[in-house]
Amino acid sequence: MAINRLRLLSDQPIAIHHMDSSFALGVYCGNVKTQQLFPYPDALDDESKDTVKLMIDPLEKYFREVHDASQCDLDEKLPKKSIEVLKELGALGMQAPQEYGGMQLKRTQYARISEIIGSFDLSIAVFMAGHQAIGYKGIVLFGNEQQKQKYLPSLATGDKIAAFCLTEPSAGSDANSIRSTAVLDDDGKHYILNGNKIWISNGGIADVMTVFAQVPIKKNDSDKESQAVTAFIVERDFGGVTSGPPEKKMGIRSSNTTAVYFDDVKIPVENVIGKVGEGFKVAMNILNEGRYAMGATMTGIIRTLMTKTIEHAKNRVQFGRHLIEYQSIQEKIAQMGLTHYAVESVAYAVSNNMDRGIKEFQVEAAISKVLSSESAWKVSDDCIQILAGMGFMRENQAERFMRDARVCRIFEGANDVLRQFIALNGIQYAGKNMKELQKALQQPISNFGTLWNQGVKRSKRLIGKADSQELLEVTAPELSDCAKMITQRIEEFGATIEKILIQHGRNIVDQQFILTRIANATIDIYSMAAVLSRASKAISSNLPTADHERLLASTLIDECCERVEQNLAEAITKKSLDRFTAYSSIAKEVSENEGMATTRPLRF
Repeated sequence: MAINRLRLLSDQPIAIHHMDSSFALGVYCGNVKTQQLFPYPDALDDESKDTVKLMIDPLEKYFREVHDASQCDLDEKLPKKSIEVLKELGALGMQAPQEYGGMQLKRTQYARISEIIGSFDLSIAVFMAGHQAIGYKGIVLFGNEQQKQKYLPSLATGDKIAAFCLTEPSAGSDANSIRSTAVLDDDGKHYILNGNKIWISNGGIADVMTVFAQVPIKKNDSDKESQAVTAFIVERDFGGVTSGPPEKKMGIRSSNTTAVYFDDVKIPVENVIGKVGEGFKVAMNILNEGRYAMGATMTGIIRTLMTKTIEHAKNRVQFGRHLIEYQSIQEKIAQMGLTHYAVESVAYAVSNNMDRGIKEFQVEAAISKVLSSESAWKVSDDCIQILAGMGFMRENQAERFMRDARVCRIFEGANDVLRQFIALNGIQYAGKNMKELQKALQQPISNFGTLWNQGVKRSKRLIGKADSQELLEVTAPELSDCAKMITQRIEEFGATIEKILIQHGRNIVDQQFILTRIANATIDIYSMAAVLSRASKAISSNLPTADHERLLASTLIDECCERVEQNLAEAITKKSLDRFTAYSSIAKEVSENEGMATTRPLRF
């Protein structure tokens, strides 16, 4: 089948699509929706690309020749010089609108800069993200004009530093369970804030903070009060704001992380971000907006570790041969290449789609975050394994990258929680579509088309024949077999979701064993589609790397398909479900024993 090369090569932004065009959500209904991924998205015009290119050389030069990340790690502090350089380059105002002194970079531009920072020092990346990706992002997204004019100019220049204060001792990923309170003062002009936050990036150096607290409100003219999370802009100069000492951390040690305490802090009522009681929405939107950049940051780490690994493998001789000649080493290095291609493809697909106006990106951003953070950890582990003793030593810095990367599986939503988020969002979407089908069954004549399409789809599943037409139309001919494989997995995925919904209904929310496998399959399917799109575009554009990208894509898709099949099987087969029951029993018995519940081999 001839490929539509005009569609592949088109870089024109598409119209804003409803969530029904989401590729990730579509798979939950067994559908292939290519609008958002094919051709591989590219939202930057030449001027936007030139702008970010101008920032790359000075940043790389400074971090390569001046900034000493290892010494910063030992000092557990970022030098003022590094912060000043970032201020001079405008890097602390990249996400602030131009009218308030910022650079107003697009997400993809910011992603490219994040990649550079990540390749040298993740602590700097955390400092920058804590300041702008989440620190003052609430003001950008939900602040009124007065708030923007008052705070953004000094934050964009870096004259003042921002922080995002959500996490508490009793509240991590569950933002609704925070206990900090803000009560309206008798004068009606201030809220009185009390509480404390923990593990706050920039917590000890921030001048302006986005703080979340419970506010008592009355609904529907009722005398009963309830608590509702509300977001506030809090200045350290308000008084009553103190910080604990910098935390002693496993990694990102030179970034500032502290507890922050609020003791009768008087906040002007005009410093509420958005509306009273809508703080949860504000927090989730900030985190969703900021989550996408982690994927690009992780590609920087992976690139650096790959370079270290390859250099060592090509020069190190063991048993008369260079390490690179051994197949066990080749496999690890090949996996690094495959991993990087997947992480990079997904990260830039998400950022470009956000720049193109796609509104439903939450699931895709969560996929990127989980995939990239776990990939960086795996690559760092393999890098140290190949470097052996040298990798374990501080001088090589591989161990620093490993320590730094570990927190990314916790940051901005723990991966365990995000897996539930991915699966439940998709299942909810599939459930709505099943309700539409149920309505159609009540009026079969007027909804004959809907019922016919569903019947055809089910028939094809039963005989193992997938309808790969849509993917084939937007895929390079050299990758047509991959398109068919992905489509088959998507239809199997949709059928599995249907079985799960029928079996568990609303109780699926409590089936985390199953949800985790569904999320893992979702991540693999989206990754396959992203690399298929990117490699197809490389082929149609005759890029010099096209053959290599085709090899990467076909190999990765083959591996991902096997994992998808395994995860789908584990979600529904009796053998797996029995094993999940055993997991619960083991966990219960071990917990009741407060440790291992077995008898020691020596019985003492």
